[in-house]
Amino acid sequence: MDRNDATSGRPGARNLITDVAGLRVGQASEPDACTGVTVILPDERAAAAVDIRGGGPGTRETETLGASNLVRSVDAIVLSGGSVYGLASGDGVAAWLGAQGRGFTLLHQPGVPPSPIVPTAVLYDLANGGDKQWGESPPYRALAMQAAREADEAFELGTHGAGFGASAGALKGGLGSASYVTHDGMTVGAIVACNSFGSVVAPRSRRFWAGAFEIGDEFGGLGPADTRAEGETWEWAKLDPQPRANTTIACIATDVALTPDELQRVATMAQDGLARAIRPIHAPFDGDTVFAISTARREAPVIDGPVDPRPFIICRLGALAADVLARAIARGVYSASTPERMTTPAWSSL
Repeated sequence: MDRNDATSGRPGARNLITDVAGLRVGQASEPDACTGVTVILPDERAAAAVDIRGGGPGTRETETLGASNLVRSVDAIVLSGGSVYGLASGDGVAAWLGAQGRGFTLLHQPGVPPSPIVPTAVLYDLANGGDKQWGESPPYRALAMQAAREADEAFELGTHGAGFGASAGALKGGLGSASYVTHDGMTVGAIVACNSFGSVVAPRSRRFWAGAFEIGDEFGGLGPADTRAEGETWEWAKLDPQPRANTTIACIATDVALTPDELQRVATMAQDGLARAIRPIHAPFDGDTVFAISTARREAPVIDGPVDPRPFIICRLGALAADVLARAIARGVYSASTPERMTTPAWSSL
C-alpha cells in the first residue's frame, strides 16, 4: 500500500508528545546524583486514566483515576527517578500549580486553595553510581518545580529528566517520545522513561525489538530485528534483577475528546507497546505504569454507518498508542548517552 494515500498518517511536526495540542513538557536533572524529573503539563485540567502492569510499581494518586472515584482528571502528570524519594516530585508540582490557583475545587470558598491532582510514577535509579547522599533533602521536589516552570513544547530525548539515570536492560536507558497524526486529523503522542529489566535490542544485534514500527530513520533506520526470540534467551537484559530496580513509566496523550473510561481502554491497549519494544516485560521486579490523557482539543471524526462508531475510534487510538509508545522507547534508548558517573554502555557503543 502506498503510505502517501488517503489512509496514511505521519509523525507530528516535532515527533514528540507535544504534537498533541494543549501539552507542554518540562525536565530537570541532577547530574551528580544521576537522576531527574519529567513533568507533563496540560494547559487545562485533562481527563485521565492509568494502567499498571509491573509487579513493583511506585506511584502517587493513581487511585484518584479509578472508575468509581470522583475526579478522574489531572492538572499534571509526573515521571521521576529516585524510587520512593521521587514521589516528592508530585508534591513539588502540586505546590507550583496551587500557587497559580490551579487544581480541583469541589466548592469555591474564599481563602481555601485548590487541590492540584498530580499522579506520579517513579523508577528505581538509586544504585546507578550517582551521589545519593542527600540526607533529609532529596532533590526531587525542587527538580519538579524547576521542570514545571520551564515546561515547553520542545524538549530533549535520551539522558534527560526522568530518563537521566535509567538503564534499559544492560544498556543505558533514557527519555523517549514520539507522535502520530492520522489521515483524518487525530493526534496520538507518547513519552516514556525506560528503565526496564528486559532488553530493547535483539540478541547478537543492534536492532531494536521495536524496529518494525519505526518511521523513517527515527532510531537508526536499521529495520526489524533479524533474529528469532528464542525461549529464555534474554541477552542484554539485566541478568541480576533487584527488587524495585526496574521500571518503564509512560504517558499517552491524544487531542481527541475522550471520557476517562475510554482513556482507560487506550491505556490498556498502549501497554502492548511495551511488549513490542522490551523483552521480557511486566516482570515481578518491574513497575510498568502507563498514563493516558486527553486534551479534548477536537472531537472524534464522524463515521457514517449502521453501528456506533465510537468503539472503532477507541480501537484506532489504542492501537496507535501502542505503536507510538514502542517507537518512543526505542527513540529514548537510541538517543541516550552515558553520564560521567554511570558505567552502563549506550546503544551507540554497540
